[in-house]
Amino acid sequence: MLKKLAGCIREYAWLTALSPLFMIGEVALEVLIPYHMADLVDLGIQAGDMTVIRSVGMRLILLAFASMLCGVLGAVTSSTASSGFAANLRHDMYYNIQRFSFSNIDKFSASGLVTRMTTDVTNVQMAFAMLMRMAVRAPASIILAMIAARRINRRLSLVFLYVLPVLAVGLFMIMRKALPLFERMFRIYDRLNNTVQENVRGIRVVKAFVREEKENEKFGEVADDLYRTSFGAERIMALNGPLMQTCSYSCMLLIAWLGAKLIVSGSMTTGQLISINTYVMQILMSLMMLSFMLSMSSIAIAAAKRISEVLMEEPDIESPEEPVPGPADGSVAFEDVDFGYGSSLDCINDIDLKIASGETIGILGGTGSGKTSLVQLIPRLYDARKGRVLVGGTDVRELDLTALRKSVSMVLQKNVLFSGTVADNLRWGNEGATDEELLQALDHAQAKGFVLEKEGGLYGRVEQGGSNFSGGQRQRLCIARALVSKPKILILDDSTSAVDTHTESLIRKAFREDLPDTTKIIIAQRISSVRDADRIVVLDNGRISGVGTHDQLMASNAIYREVYDSQTKGGDFDAAE
Repeated sequence: MLKKLAGCIREYAWLTALSPLFMIGEVALEVLIPYHMADLVDLGIQAGDMTVIRSVGMRLILLAFASMLCGVLGAVTSSTASSGFAANLRHDMYYNIQRFSFSNIDKFSASGLVTRMTTDVTNVQMAFAMLMRMAVRAPASIILAMIAARRINRRLSLVFLYVLPVLAVGLFMIMRKALPLFERMFRIYDRLNNTVQENVRGIRVVKAFVREEKENEKFGEVADDLYRTSFGAERIMALNGPLMQTCSYSCMLLIAWLGAKLIVSGSMTTGQLISINTYVMQILMSLMMLSFMLSMSSIAIAAAKRISEVLMEEPDIESPEEPVPGPADGSVAFEDVDFGYGSSLDCINDIDLKIASGETIGILGGTGSGKTSLVQLIPRLYDARKGRVLVGGTDVRELDLTALRKSVSMVLQKNVLFSGTVADNLRWGNEGATDEELLQALDHAQAKGFVLEKEGGLYGRVEQGGSNFSGGQRQRLCIARALVSKPKILILDDSTSAVDTHTESLIRKAFREDLPDTTKIIIAQRISSVRDADRIVVLDNGRISGVGTHDQLMASNAIYREVYDSQTKGGDFDAAE
């Protein structure tokens, strides 16, 4: 995990190396300042020697300035390196997510990925900056301050050892109580993000069912849980300050008491007492830095594990080492195919089906019959557990993945549009498409009229999620986007459910007349959507129940007849169409 995360430092490695050096320089100069202050007090102020006061004073000013400069440079280099490290982390996570197959994505929730790329990366960034500064500064300060204090008075320099056991036990108890609460906070953040995401995404449903109050309650419960957990963790961590102050003041009293005796006996000067008191305080403050660093590092480790899960997740679907450049045509064949999601039971069993290039195939079946699962195997969004899926006569696992997916355009059940213009959305299918090609695709999808009627036409604004278009309009825009890529295989997964039957018939007519060489696979709930297909495949519980034309299935397939009767009951089917 650490090796994977360290690989994200990349171009900021030299800044990462410089920052600790500046920190060591700052500490070394800080340690020299009390040493010279002893001379200022003993040889200058008490002796009334202005020459010494000016000389030592100038040295102290130069040391303070040099220490400040090293501190500023250390802060700049560490903040730049940590910000760059966080940017690289987010970059690598995002790019790796783009490589995921559907099965990889299924392992993570959308809210969990958002939390990993925001809160978790921020925690790791803070820990990384702290590692470059406190992890170097604190030990260096302890060591150098101890050496300097021992040079002044060996016995008095060990005063902090009296309070060290109390400090160690106190910090251990604080961390032991606080860390589980911080880890729980990450899980609550996931829940909080998920709640907000669900509400915003489904706000129309919330409004339609007047569920605002219930949604507020749900959000309030998660927010209160987060508040209680974070408050509990911070309340425990707040004990760190009083503990350190108690230990610090105890050391100051011990030093004042023992130091006064040594001054009276002539074993120590006033300046030396001031210096050694400063050194002991530096040691204690450094111990406090270490305690804070350990607490933050533990939180960051939990966040780093979550980040590394995304970074180290290897896509289980990739192009082979020597891929076939692309499918020869739009033919599709399923040979004894079984498929299931994750470790669950197969949802598709023993599928044998051959589809000729240019053929129009309708797929019909009840909810959960495996319609969407079946077509997702064609562009290799998932891989079959058993058997083979062939496109253009070649096993999809032997084809170049990019070339395969460019040959297959799939309009999913959920119509997704992106913020930008209509033209921007349509050119997802083909970045180099001309305006004429876009208008032609819109015409085939029966979307040209309403697009040109809107302000800006092709270059009219599309709001986030296509919220300024109706459901049927979004479906037709998604169909047009798929057509722009001029695919060899076009898959419509219940993509005309929000379109009226007349418009749907015009879309089917355009497909027949203008896309004769494209293989068209249409998943639908309405028989009217697939009645004119060359063949109709009826799925039942993940198995093929029947294949044939409308008339053939009416004569031979009970499931098809039952669906037909249920949809035409009380009226003439042809008239309704």
